[in-house]
Amino acid sequence: MSGAEPWGVSRETMDRLEVYAELLKKWNPRINLVAKSTIDDIWHRHFEDSAQLYHLAPHPVGHWADLGSGGGFPGLVIAIMALENDTPKRVTLVESDARKCAFLRTVIRETGAPATVVTGRIEAIPPLECDVLTARALADLSHLMEFAERHLLPEGTALFPKGASWKKEMAEAQQKWNFEHQVAKSKTEDGPVILSIAGVARV
Repeated sequence: MSGAEPWGVSRETMDRLEVYAELLKKWNPRINLVAKSTIDDIWHRHFEDSAQLYHLAPHPVGHWADLGSGGGFPGLVIAIMALENDTPKRVTLVESDARKCAFLRTVIRETGAPATVVTGRIEAIPPLECDVLTARALADLSHLMEFAERHLLPEGTALFPKGASWKKEMAEAQQKWNFEHQVAKSKTEDGPVILSIAGVARV
């Protein structure tokens, strides 16, 4: 990617993101990290879409956990951005697919991102006790609340990108869960939003 650095990040951060992008293109045909149709637009569809979550978090952050990381969005982008600002201090990427975990560890090694990979199922691993929790295109909001209850510290914040049907998911989740929420419009697409969730407790 050439031209001015987006999102106000340094040249060094852009260099690391470019390393990540090249590795993604190399690995994707073998293990399907992102949809093939999005490869030509990965900076907008995946990198920029992930970076906007970084700016919505209540920094400074100690521990950021990303569930169902897959190709590393948004967690690996967050970890690379953390190198520049020293927040979050550490990022945990949770992924059940061993091949995707191998990819994530390769990017971490090549970029020096402050992240660790946990191979396992979200509901089976020990509670992560994180300050910020993210999950992109993983499950409906009610299901995500179960993960938040398990892995998020009581005073923590969950950031969940959601599509245009987010209001329906919100109404369903509110029948089972108590929580505070804020809604931010996505900067990369019309319709989708990022939900900022706190105070998760069962009804």
